[in-house]
Amino acid sequence: MSVRLRLTTVDAGPFIMPRADLMHGAEGTATVPSTVVVIEHATHGLILIDTGINHRVADPEEADAYWGPGLREAYGAQGFTRDHAIDAQLRRLGHRTEDVRYVVYSHLHLDHAGGMSYFPHAVHVVQHEELRHAWWPDRWTARGYAFRDYRDCRDFDFLELDGDTDLFLDGSVRVVRTTGHTPGHQGIVLDLEHRGRVAFMGDAGHLREGVANDVPQLSDWNVQQKLLTYGRLRALRRAGVRVFLSHDPDDFAELPHDGEVWD
Repeated sequence: MSVRLRLTTVDAGPFIMPRADLMHGAEGTATVPSTVVVIEHATHGLILIDTGINHRVADPEEADAYWGPGLREAYGAQGFTRDHAIDAQLRRLGHRTEDVRYVVYSHLHLDHAGGMSYFPHAVHVVQHEELRHAWWPDRWTARGYAFRDYRDCRDFDFLELDGDTDLFLDGSVRVVRTTGHTPGHQGIVLDLEHRGRVAFMGDAGHLREGVANDVPQLSDWNVQQKLLTYGRLRALRRAGVRVFLSHDPDDFAELPHDGEVWD
């Protein structure tokens, strides 16, 4: 018997950026979302997948202090407003931040873990290697992490994983390790009663086109691992799982938002 899930999505951090930043060699610019999934789990309450950008980035002066000088413009986040932040989005959906029981992170980059500090009473589900890397990143990927996102979260309840896991041992929420973009990247597979299996794969791929053609992103931590992960995404699709990427605009357009719900 399947466990009842309901989900919707919000864009908690729009970016305007060169497509080459998403897929090596691509041309032009793109407006892309930072997808956060809001799940109502019949047994385990309110669950988030990722948390978007921190609200301080909405103010240019605060952003320079929070992310670092010029990074708001460098990342193309000038369109990010206070209303995009996940705490404001949850209020709009009729939830409170304290209602969130679990936060599952694809990884801890600044557009995925920016809202961590809003949820001091939740369980934060992350790969052990990702958590370690966020606190002490390699130099060539350090810019993707914002230390202030988790600086004051050291005493939070972290559930540190090492590989794939069935989170609640009921098949409703499965975590799949998808290393490459970061050392501890993970995706989440949900089993919906009426929609079947859907997978939220964060930055395991950035654009559908990149996955289809085995083209990585310039800021990937390990290209070899990223390309192996692409193979895993394609295998999920062959198995009948609908796969969604955090920043692909076409993926976000297909997902429920603006009051829509999947169950």
